[in-house]
Order: sequence, then structure tokens, then C-alpha cells
Amino acid sequence: MKWPAAQSYCRAHHTDLASVRNMADNQKVKEAAGKEYALIGLFRDSWRWSDGSTSSFSFWKKGQPDNNNVTCVAADFSQSGAWEDGSCDMERAFICYDPVVSTSKKVLKVKFENKKNLDLNDPAVMEAMLKQLKQKLRAQGLDDNIKLSWRKQADGKVFHKEDKKTNKRRRKREEL
Repeated sequence: MKWPAAQSYCRAHHTDLASVRNMADNQKVKEAAGKEYALIGLFRDSWRWSDGSTSSFSFWKKGQPDNNNVTCVAADFSQSGAWEDGSCDMERAFICYDPVVSTSKKVLKVKFENKKNLDLNDPAVMEAMLKQLKQKLRAQGLDDNIKLSWRKQADGKVFHKEDKKTNKRRRKREEL
């Protein structure tokens, strides 16, 4: 497609034309393109990204941009994905992007005071605690899509009773 049509397509079906902020992004675009040239989201309006983002990274071919009054950019993968300005009317392959979904995992160690002498390793008790934790996190403004789970130890249990004598000795060592 021509650059404006590619941008419209990306905005309608994805997020926008690809923005390249570093060499890792450039490599991802290269792998996705599988072509010699692919349109990216950079255009001349003081050279900015189609999605409005900013970046100090640039990867122009030698002699580019050549300021010949052309306003759209393609990555040339026959030259490691170096950028070349060109006419927005030239039909080329193009790369869209979708929002990044974070799948990072955080491991937290929690300590419960078991005043009711419950079996904390009972699946029903563990489920109830997860439900309460999730409600509290939502109340703090965390995303509804948060997933919580318990991590089992080598013995198959999640919770272990704390040995108070060992903890007292550990605290004394930390104080010294």
C-alpha cells in the first residue's frame, strides 16, 4: 500500500504503523517484514512517529534523509533495515503494531497471622484469601485482569508455620 493507506489500515485494524525506537525494534520489524523494504511510521513533520511517540533513536542510510521534499520512510532490509525517505505514493509492504501486553510476573512473600487456627493449605481457604487479596488490589486501582496464584514449595505446600525461635535468632543477627 501507499504510506497514507497503510497508516489508515494499521489504525483501523491494529494500533498504528510501527515505530522503531532501538535496534531491537528494528530487528523485530525486519523479522516481521520478510521483504526488502517495509514502510514504518516515521514521516516528515519535523520527522516524527505516526503514533505521536518520540524517540532519539535514528537509523538513516548514508546520505538520508536527503531533503528532496519527500515525507515518508521505509526500512531497507537489504541494508540491515536502515531508513530511507521516499515518496508517500510508492506502494510497499508495511508493518503495523499492536499494544504491548505486559505478562510480567511478580513474586511476593506474604505473612499471615493465623488467629483462627485455620489450615492455610486447605484449597477453599487459599481460594478465599486470593479472592480477598484481589478485591483489595482492585480497590487500590490495579487492573481487573490481574491474576493471582499461590506458589507451592517443594513439599507441595504453600504455607509453612513460622518457627519463632529461628526468627528471633535471625533478627538478632540482622541487628548486629
